[in-house]
Amino acid sequence: MKYQLFLFDLDDTLLDFRASEKLSFFRTLEQLGIREQQEALFKTYQVENQALWKLFEEAKTTKEHLKVERFRKTFHQHQVEIDPAKASLTYLDTLPETVVLIDHAVEICQQLSELAEIGIVTNGIEYVQERRIKNSAISPYLSFVAVSETCGHAKPDVRFFEYSVKMAKSFDKSRTLMVGDRLETDIQGAHNFGIDSCWFNPQELTTHLNPTYNIQTLRELQTLLT
Repeated sequence: MKYQLFLFDLDDTLLDFRASEKLSFFRTLEQLGIREQQEALFKTYQVENQALWKLFEEAKTTKEHLKVERFRKTFHQHQVEIDPAKASLTYLDTLPETVVLIDHAVEICQQLSELAEIGIVTNGIEYVQERRIKNSAISPYLSFVAVSETCGHAKPDVRFFEYSVKMAKSFDKSRTLMVGDRLETDIQGAHNFGIDSCWFNPQELTTHLNPTYNIQTLRELQTLLT
């Protein structure tokens, strides 16, 4: 097999973060006693959260600020008088318990792990990501988990990739593949670092970045096993 090291993004590549996020957000609202306008609150939260993560990836905000600010902005827009710091803590405690897997994630991780090494490279909050992985069925097949919060740099920064591959048992750029769903972090990050890339692209979108592979389902990675 050509590749000896597979670097996987976590959210919306192996774990269905969108499904987990919505379940966790609604559970958080219930625990805080907020039972009205839940859908509207969630839509606002998604917009604010995405904008803040983009700022974080551009090194324009901090993780600690992001965690609370997304709730502060959401509650402010809907005139909800709840402590955003409390909401943040409740949400982060709930999120690791609502793990939903992308189709074929377990089987492909099992198959790849028999022939190569698998590492997770994720822009996220360390204790949340580690708990989510621990609670998932993919955990036994992973060699290491690299989280941007611990590194201090996030994808697509080359420094995060350099930090991540130091955890691998063996590393050769020509035999390493990055698999992820986000062009601006996963695919661009792989290109910046000088490794092959595989765009997990269920919606069959187009891009000018020219990833090495373009797949619509994780099962298509089986073609790399030969």
